[in-house]
Amino acid sequence: MAGSVQATPGFSLTPSSEQVALQSNYLTNNDFDFMNQYLPDTYEKEFERYGNRTVASFLRLVGAEMPSNSDLIKWAEQGRLHTKYVNVNADTAAGAQTQDYTIDDAAMVSSVMRKGLTVLVVDNATGNSNKGIVTAVTPGGPGVAGFTLTFYEATGAIAINSTCTIMIYGSEFGKGTEGMQGSLEAEDSIFENKPIIIKDKYTVSGSDMAQIGWIEVTTENGATGYLWYLKSEHETRLRFEDYLETAMIEAVPAAAGSALAGSATTGSEGIFYVVNERGNVFGGGNPVDLQQFDSIIQRLDKQGAIEENVIFLNRQFGFDVDDMLAAQNSYGANGTSYGLFDNDEEMALNLGFSGFRRGYDFYKTDWKYLNDPTMRGGITVATSGVGVNGLLVPAGSTSVYDQILGKNAKRPFLHVRYRASETEDRRYKTWITGSAGGARTTDLDAMEVNFLSERAVCTLGANNFFLFTD
Repeated sequence: MAGSVQATPGFSLTPSSEQVALQSNYLTNNDFDFMNQYLPDTYEKEFERYGNRTVASFLRLVGAEMPSNSDLIKWAEQGRLHTKYVNVNADTAAGAQTQDYTIDDAAMVSSVMRKGLTVLVVDNATGNSNKGIVTAVTPGGPGVAGFTLTFYEATGAIAINSTCTIMIYGSEFGKGTEGMQGSLEAEDSIFENKPIIIKDKYTVSGSDMAQIGWIEVTTENGATGYLWYLKSEHETRLRFEDYLETAMIEAVPAAAGSALAGSATTGSEGIFYVVNERGNVFGGGNPVDLQQFDSIIQRLDKQGAIEENVIFLNRQFGFDVDDMLAAQNSYGANGTSYGLFDNDEEMALNLGFSGFRRGYDFYKTDWKYLNDPTMRGGITVATSGVGVNGLLVPAGSTSVYDQILGKNAKRPFLHVRYRASETEDRRYKTWITGSAGGARTTDLDAMEVNFLSERAVCTLGANNFFLFTD
């Protein structure tokens, strides 16, 4: 029978963070009651049983931060250089030396067909093809725009009412003729996003601040000491910093007709939402063999063809990639040879890989956010964009037209824009209010530590990203 990890004892999902600070966390626990006749042996330092508990690191690795002074961030991304129609109807019977066609592609705004263009026409069902010159054009939109081809071949091979693909490959004109009629304008795709305001607060009363705890506490950012409330303040700060990243990953805009549409909190376009909407999605589980990865590579060929890519993945996806790569090696006679395939019996067996090259360079790294049981870890619901196993991010930067700068600019594929001006910087604001802890702002007998940020993430070239879902 195959073994498995037992359900009990399990991991805790309820750490000591509470909505209010409780003295019972450190000060009055019955286990440390010195009135007890049997005084316990106590450890003065808190044991860090969950290690580093923060999950923020993703955007720091792949992105950048830059200021913005508007409620709306807009940018333009380049369209395709060439045009191909894949849903064109043949209106004339096969065998003629000319044939009429109607373009039915719903994505078309207006036809780019012009007299003199040379094209390849292929029957989508049979593969029959012809090459010819456009000799007449009917302008318009989908289902209206049409053109006439005069074939280089003696007869056309496309049957009437066939659905065809049209690819433009050049043009040809006779001697002493006029030039090309009409011109084409560059097509840009305009995208936008809006920043959201993220807040948090920690409060401790002045009376509690006057009592010093005796357990030494420490946090992931190096803060240490015997004042118990400082630990809660530092954890609030760390939690807020995590939310600065996870909000950029998970945010969604309020849908039209929803209760939040038109309100003050209409959401934002997070990374998962954008990639799910206009990027690439690999669904139905993880790719576990080269054939499945080849389908991913072939899709990337049709997009930006970025040379280097990083896959941020959960633990199971990492195992699947390692097993896939290990399967490419014929196991040696003296034992399993993983890794660089040069292990020997005197060294620790390397059962993992950091990356591979197949068409493009792919590097993989574990993403703690997808493994942490208090965050994405263990969520496998197959609703759109919910059960996320990994995210492929292109390395480097891309060129876009920045509406604020009014010129082309190099930007990382992922970057955060935060609200800022000469007098107000909302990247990461923190301030203390109340009448305790050095604050003298209100008559509240407490210290309140406030946190605020206003930011949005810009996902440029989402067509180069891949989201791996269940």
